[in-house]
Amino acid sequence: MKAAILDLDTLHPDDLDLSAMHTLPVTWQCFDATSPEQTMQRLKDVDVVLSNKVRIDRQHFEQHPRLRYVGVLATGTNNIDLQAARDHGVVVNNVNAYGTPSVVQHTLMLMLLLAGNYKAYQQDIAEGGWSASSSFCLMQHPMTELAGKHLVILGYGELGQGVASAAKALGMKVTVAASLRDDADDDRLPLDVLLPEADFVSVHCLLSEKTERLFNAERFSLMKTGCFFINTARGGLVDESALLEALQCGHLGGAGLDVLSEEPPPEGHPLLSASLPNLIITPHNAWATKQARQRLFDQALAKLRDHLPTLKSI
Repeated sequence: MKAAILDLDTLHPDDLDLSAMHTLPVTWQCFDATSPEQTMQRLKDVDVVLSNKVRIDRQHFEQHPRLRYVGVLATGTNNIDLQAARDHGVVVNNVNAYGTPSVVQHTLMLMLLLAGNYKAYQQDIAEGGWSASSSFCLMQHPMTELAGKHLVILGYGELGQGVASAAKALGMKVTVAASLRDDADDDRLPLDVLLPEADFVSVHCLLSEKTERLFNAERFSLMKTGCFFINTARGGLVDESALLEALQCGHLGGAGLDVLSEEPPPEGHPLLSASLPNLIITPHNAWATKQARQRLFDQALAKLRDHLPTLKSI
């Protein structure tokens, strides 16, 4: 049985233990990265494929009937045509909960940096403002405590629950918005009802047709002046031009983003070139502690191991 990993470099494998993959009864071919033009050829004669971000569409399943298993090295499966996979009898498995501690601490980091106006004070230090001060400290940029602030969370899976627990430990009031899933059955208040009450909003839901650009100009206008917006989920959940406007006009107190709608972002991306003191952007690495990446890889292999007997019998 042949297996391929299409984009191993997305896991930064040099500091991981990959030895478990060689205990499986498959022959591996590993690629650092795979472009859209290379995908079709690299799926040739492959039974199993593991991939993080490579797009696999209906045409790939149609032209490679030997492919029986796709393991997504992430939680989101939006890069796989799931209906086409079902139509061709291909098992698709993702991984989940592997990065909860990593993403939770990153989310809290963004909240704390914004609350402490960290970026502005670091710039003051770099420009000699502290050294030139007549006082022992700088206080010209407003700071706030998280304790007592109201955090509204959208998306209450592993990540949302982890952030809620950590925020409560810091003394925050936490409210979870009603799920946006069509099959959801809960009595929580809708997001639009909660937004005017929020001091912080943290997003942990999946990207779908229903949630694309969910946070647009209308929803940012619902937030009270000074609210902080945190997104460690998917960049496509946000209308980035509307977010930039809300920051520039002073309506939002700040934003902390680990994701953008296009990654890597193009040179000159408006949010990256805005140079706003109340905007902190990290390069989609909230999930990427060494421990989280190891759990991800180990879980993906464990799921493949569980399915191998079934695949062999086809």
